[in-house]
Amino acid sequence: MTPKRKREFVYLILSGIFITNAVLAELIGGKLIQAGPAVFSLGVLPWPVVFVTTDLINEYFGRKGVRNLSIFTALLVSYAFLILFLGILIPAVDFSPVKDEAFANVFGQSLWIIGASIVAFMTSQMVDVMVFWMVRERTDGRFLWARATGSTAVSQLVDTFIIMWIAFYLPSALELIPEDRRITFQQYLVTSASNYGYKLAIAVALTPIIYLGHGIIDRALGKEESEHLIDEAARSSLSHK
Repeated sequence: MTPKRKREFVYLILSGIFITNAVLAELIGGKLIQAGPAVFSLGVLPWPVVFVTTDLINEYFGRKGVRNLSIFTALLVSYAFLILFLGILIPAVDFSPVKDEAFANVFGQSLWIIGASIVAFMTSQMVDVMVFWMVRERTDGRFLWARATGSTAVSQLVDTFIIMWIAFYLPSALELIPEDRRITFQQYLVTSASNYGYKLAIAVALTPIIYLGHGIIDRALGKEESEHLIDEAARSSLSHK
């Protein structure tokens, strides 16, 4: 396999992991779960995988690689929004095992989440890229853990509070969902803070996984090609600040 094909293959694998987990998070995010005193959206389960792949794509393919993939993922999420919206409008037959009300209860909330995510996702991804390369430049390319964790910490603060506001608090405040499913502003703050705390803790905990992924990619590409790709990503990204 040529070096170019290897690079394309690595980007394809990372993109597939990124997109799958991002879309999955949107679909399951309407369910809130409790762990001790904290309340989380179920979407926090696949998001850590998105963190890792974002950092690896940043490292090897630069700002352009993350930006292009983020835009493409946002388009796919919009497509999912359209299909779910049509699915809610189309009535089920009498013998359907999934009734209209059940479908709407599950995916109707997901529509708010998907709408929120398109805004939050693109905003947080651009913040992530900016912080990642700012830290990389300040540390002269050293300390992968610092740029990976730092970019995630800032971007997920933005992402969490935006998505929880649009997806959960706004429809409650505007009385657009049944009363028994509404949340208060205090619940919004507590849930957002607990979700962010979880994401931050996971980002720190996954630091070894980032180094593991870095090592796997280095072996797949070869040391010389890997270093060339990282240098190329750095030159391109830092010249378009």
